[in-house]
Amino acid sequence: MLADLVAGALEDAERRRSERPLAVVEAAALDREPAIDALSALAPAERVKIIAEVKRASPSRGALAEIPDPAALAARYEQGGASAISVLTEERRFRGSLADLEAVRRTVSIPVLRKEFIAEPYQVFEARAAGADLVLLIVAALDQAQLVELYGLITELGMTALVEAHSAEELARAADTGARLIGVNARDLTTFELDRDLFGRLSGRFPAGAVRVAESAVKTAADVAHYRDAGADVVLVGEALVTSDPVATLHQFLGAR
Repeated sequence: MLADLVAGALEDAERRRSERPLAVVEAAALDREPAIDALSALAPAERVKIIAEVKRASPSRGALAEIPDPAALAARYEQGGASAISVLTEERRFRGSLADLEAVRRTVSIPVLRKEFIAEPYQVFEARAAGADLVLLIVAALDQAQLVELYGLITELGMTALVEAHSAEELARAADTGARLIGVNARDLTTFELDRDLFGRLSGRFPAGAVRVAESAVKTAADVAHYRDAGADVVLVGEALVTSDPVATLHQFLGAR
């Protein structure tokens, strides 16, 4: 599944490149206002922080919500107390787009994450050109040379990489890049199976000083508390927010201890 998602994302990027060459996108990226300091926004605090996700669909769950106005949803997330917004830009299975990210960036004042299957520099330049402050890198989708190269480019452009792992070995690879924002995804992207306790088993392996992000398997405030108790500084939430009143749900989640 992960290989198919990456291949599709690269095909879509190649189509966009034919319409908007790298030189044009790179110039647009360099012309953007500086990225927001996401590490400061997501730094450990007395209570858990939430990255709230704009997510219409997923391969595992199918259609979740229409979200005709992603900017309006993101504004509600900010109102509800989210510390950052994640925007799915993958077109095929998640029904997202870079236009969604651009609309969100124009609307909110908190950091915005491009959540995509990133595997080449063109996609990183696209992210900055669209206004992203953070870019997701999935360790399982990249060899170490690619991971280091893309991490370096994200940093060079003033953004923050959220480096996602799903095993102790992947977490070590993330740490080797120097990443300071590292996530553990409870969903195995090769099988799409969930393991809610994976974060807790890996929590002690995060490098010192890294912001620890728990991803997936969040339906209730009790799930957020579960991750918080296991050491999460930040929890990324998608489905539970797009299928409910986002402000009320965020208030519940942020109250989790």
